[in-house]
Amino acid sequence: MTPIPDRAAARLAWTRHVLDDASLTLEPASADASFRSYWRTRHAGHSWVVMDSPPAQEDPRPWLEIGARLSAAGLHVPAVQAHDLAQGFLLIEDLGSRLYLPALNDNTVDALYDDAMDALLRMQCDVDVAGIQPYDHAFLQRELEIMPEWFLRRHLGYTPECEEWDVLESAFTVLLKNALEQPRCFVHRDYHSRNLLIVASNNPGIIDFQGALLGPITYDLASLLRDCYIVWDRARVEAWAETYRQRLQAARLIAADVDRERFLRWFDLIGLQRHIKVLGIFCRLHYRDGKHGYLDDLPRVYDYVADVAGRYPELADFVALLQRHVGARDLRLPAAA
Repeated sequence: MTPIPDRAAARLAWTRHVLDDASLTLEPASADASFRSYWRTRHAGHSWVVMDSPPAQEDPRPWLEIGARLSAAGLHVPAVQAHDLAQGFLLIEDLGSRLYLPALNDNTVDALYDDAMDALLRMQCDVDVAGIQPYDHAFLQRELEIMPEWFLRRHLGYTPECEEWDVLESAFTVLLKNALEQPRCFVHRDYHSRNLLIVASNNPGIIDFQGALLGPITYDLASLLRDCYIVWDRARVEAWAETYRQRLQAARLIAADVDRERFLRWFDLIGLQRHIKVLGIFCRLHYRDGKHGYLDDLPRVYDYVADVAGRYPELADFVALLQRHVGARDLRLPAAA
């Protein structure tokens, strides 16, 4: 019996076949927080990326389907040259390696975020959302529940008591109500500086969109402006958010009576929902998946949670619970085995 080749050998053989070049090699391009990985190759003067999306863990079909919707709306996503869905290999356009994150500074951020918000508005106005799964109560609730399991129990080593579960559930109810009262639109769900690339035309290049849902209109804006990987001054963030509110009203995506205060609450609390989820996800990536670098970003995400929740009296008990159990601990350090 012919042995089944390992994943690396199969990936290389497929790439050589589709590009008809037996001399091609592959080098790592990037990886993400899933089982998906990316590999770069060159052929006939062009650079290509091979996306390796093992079907048993990361079905590539949602990436293809959502990507086609984004492309049809004029967004810059990687064009697909070839694919083998059974094996989970895709040959796609190389958008380069100029991520937003290392390029962002006080001098560049306004122009780069202008481009990103232009693309976001187009996404929310023009992407076909027919048949896209809703970002509904059950989905949002499941996301929030990641935090007690992986951040409190696994990372901090603390299991909430009955009265503390009441505090958590009360806070989650506030966040769920806020999410569900917002207008619905296409939501990328990871629209931030590690998933946006600086490209020569139709900036930015957009990646990692396969988890898109139909959900709250401020979600992607909060992902962008309250990025888990970089922090901006609060006044600056709120000024960007206010400008975007006005653009949404001009596009008739939100009602004329949604004032600055109401929109900022939407924005704050959906960002808080996201960051509570991320506290759990970053810990899960470390302890379950062996992706250890994410703990380095945990203090920034925790600071977002404490700061934003601390502005809302109805979340005071929730903030106190977290502060009580985090204390002076360095969140970057893993729990004892």
